[in-house]
Amino acid sequence: MEPLVQLTEGAVPPALFRRLMRRLGRVGRERLRDTYQTTFWYDFGPPANVVEEIITTLRPGIAGRRRVAGVEWWLSRMYTTDVRVDFHQDRDEKLARRTGELVHPRIGSVLFLNRVRGGALVVTRELPEEGNPSLAPSRMDTADVVAPRPNRLVVFDGALTHGVLDAENRIPDGKLPGRSRLRRTLVMNWWAHRPTDVPAWAQTRHYRALAG
Repeated sequence: MEPLVQLTEGAVPPALFRRLMRRLGRVGRERLRDTYQTTFWYDFGPPANVVEEIITTLRPGIAGRRRVAGVEWWLSRMYTTDVRVDFHQDRDEKLARRTGELVHPRIGSVLFLNRVRGGALVVTRELPEEGNPSLAPSRMDTADVVAPRPNRLVVFDGALTHGVLDAENRIPDGKLPGRSRLRRTLVMNWWAHRPTDVPAWAQTRHYRALAG
């Protein structure tokens, strides 16, 4: 069966990756509770921060000749003992809430930033299932599962279902005892058009430590 994901190890040049990690250290826990609601749009203009530099570097390998208008990106940070994201398909969130229309990015991608206990990414063609913990699809045997490793890039079709396993690499079903390291990733969705009301990073006051 053909893989659902494309993996690249050492995806970002080492010096650029180290600079990203230093900048993220300065970001600290800023907006940690709102990490999934803090998204930004980058239209491939002059990079304003280290993330946009990375997107520019990765663009030829990810988008190739496919027509994309830009990238919606965010910092995903979670404890694998307390996974708070269900299985889902990425979409234009505000458009879906306003009209019910489902529009997906052309390409989804995740750059893993560190190694943690558990926290594997699951990508599948199956749809989320309302009655299951974390909305996990009922069938998981056809999914691709990718462990977090520093500077490992995962690329997949933007309409596919995906989710995160807990510290035991099981489907999350409540908080686990103890704590784990923060699982940190840079998520980049590559769109044919700009999703509704997503601001450019330069238009906000968030994550200013990423500049320079």
